[in-house]
Amino acid sequence: QVSELVQFLLVKDQKKIPIKRADMLKNVIREYRDTYTEIVNRAGRTLQQVFGLQLVEIDTKRHTYILINNLPRAEGEYLCKDKEKEKMGLLLVILSFIFMKGNSVKDSALWEFLHLLRVYPGKQHRVFGDVRKLVTEEFVRQKYLETTAIPLTDPPEFKYQWGPRAEKETSKKDVLNFVAKIQSKDPTFWASQYSEAKA
Repeated sequence: QVSELVQFLLVKDQKKIPIKRADMLKNVIREYRDTYTEIVNRAGRTLQQVFGLQLVEIDTKRHTYILINNLPRAEGEYLCKDKEKEKMGLLLVILSFIFMKGNSVKDSALWEFLHLLRVYPGKQHRVFGDVRKLVTEEFVRQKYLETTAIPLTDPPEFKYQWGPRAEKETSKKDVLNFVAKIQSKDPTFWASQYSEAKA
């Protein structure tokens, strides 16, 4: 639940609209209502540690929250930096998904996963723009992702793997730690990924 809430908050925050507790309960927490406070606190800690964002309740009556960036920032820092950071956040989530699924995923599985984060390939996204283009062209061109056609599939299917830039800029160990942090588990919880990350 914590990881779902973190992803929900990150995606919601891109619209910069305050996030209501009711939405969190309805969309993410659902049957875990009684541990709501703990889930929110843990999600808050993860956002702080991993993304440098602080979850702040701005209206205690209506229970609405916003995420604020509490990394030190120069006055009037260019906006594109923020967009880039959010794109990198999305990329990190995609890279961790690929790694946790055994280093290779079909495009259909990747779109399904992004769908859960309410990021839709066919729709224009306020921050990411054309998500399909971002993933299939930009991230591939930048060598963060590599895509290979799966032979004998009709319509053609593709699989995604880490590209050489991802291998250089991050490590499986970092990504596993990121996933472990989000899910409040020890990295050793995922035995095969843990031994691969250690190698």
